Amino acid sequence: MTMEVLTYPTAAAEKRIQEIVSRRLSYSETAEREVAEILAAVQREGDGALVRYTRAYDAPEFTRERIRVSAAEMAEAREVVDPEFIPLIQRARDNITRFHEAQRRYSWFRPEEDGTVLGQVVRPVAGAGLYIPGGRRGETPLISSLLMNTIPAMVAGVPRVQVVTPPCTDGSLNPYLLAAAGLLGIRDLFKVGSAWAIAALAFGTETIPAVDVIVGPGNIYVTLAKKLVAGQVGIDMIAGPSEILVIADSSADPRHVAADLLSQAEHDAMASAVLLTPDPALARATSVALAKQVARLPRRQIAEEALAGFGAVIVAPDLETAVALANRIAPEHLELLVSQPYELLGKIQNAGAVFLGHHSPEAVGDYFAGPNHVLPTAGTARFSSALSVDHFIKKTSVIAYSENALRRDGQDIIRLAELEGLEAHASSVRIRLERTRRES
Repeated sequence: MTMEVLTYPTAAAEKRIQEIVSRRLSYSETAEREVAEILAAVQREGDGALVRYTRAYDAPEFTRERIRVSAAEMAEAREVVDPEFIPLIQRARDNITRFHEAQRRYSWFRPEEDGTVLGQVVRPVAGAGLYIPGGRRGETPLISSLLMNTIPAMVAGVPRVQVVTPPCTDGSLNPYLLAAAGLLGIRDLFKVGSAWAIAALAFGTETIPAVDVIVGPGNIYVTLAKKLVAGQVGIDMIAGPSEILVIADSSADPRHVAADLLSQAEHDAMASAVLLTPDPALARATSVALAKQVARLPRRQIAEEALAGFGAVIVAPDLETAVALANRIAPEHLELLVSQPYELLGKIQNAGAVFLGHHSPEAVGDYFAGPNHVLPTAGTARFSSALSVDHFIKKTSVIAYSENALRRDGQDIIRLAELEGLEAHASSVRIRLERTRRES
């Protein structure tokens, strides 16, 4: 397939941009009802519901005893994987850990001269549940998702980190996923997937303890389940399909641009892949390169559907216009394949992650560089951020007023309370002031 090159501003280009901006997670009322029924069943039946759903959709011979991964399974996986795998995961783990350690939050206290102490206590949640998709019946283990979800939780200091992931047809898990989990220090790993796994984490079962926060990507059933349990537990985000936007100038190689666009288009038929460039020749060459490269992809059909549905190659008048359009779209991944990327960085307002220069393809962020690859999608980068240590902590305010401070501010507090019609609030201060005056 060859993508049409559009020119902005024209009606055709504006229509395409609006389609991309308006792209949202879509689901049917039927799907939401089905998920609600699954949640209720797990809450009511516990492990019995987990076994029933897992037999129906993943592993026909599954039993309750197989829900929790055993220590023997973890040890065996370490022996099965390629020798090069462990040091590779260690390098990726160290990069990701180093980045997230810079996000640590610390408690603080600020004493005042009048004896008042104000502050904030930072603590991790007691338990976090991480959902890791199965990846084509375990054949393509999503190890990067395991790394990106586990490490910020552990850096935050969460004492109980639990992983759920669907089993293969025979009830096993991919040994590479198990070996990576062992290397990360995960001890609570459970073979359940889809909406019933989210329900188990939210409500708890006989085998799987309930948690306080649930994070991780998944299909529409996982996403809807997280949406429905939000409030019972914290969640990271309501994630939509993947997306990439590339701003490129004449210094870019069209083959690189095409490859980077396809790196997201191959994820999902609803994925978005957009090029914005002031160079018409680059736009045309990228369109040609896309046609050549997509024809060689194992996931060709998915990528072609994504490009047809939410892909675009657009010639903008200049880089400033391209940046303005990028901020309007607010992409999950934004690549700046330009000669001076740092000059544009300060103008980027809305993006999940920004990749600077010709040697920073989106894939380095997905797997190895260090920043988290769980990113806001569908325009939510306007107000949302990547998964981070902050998702696994809670902040408690600390207020300790002195007698002098209460005497100084008391009448102001009483006045505000009375204006709101909350007499008990006012009285809780007034009664202390009256006592203070009697004793003085």
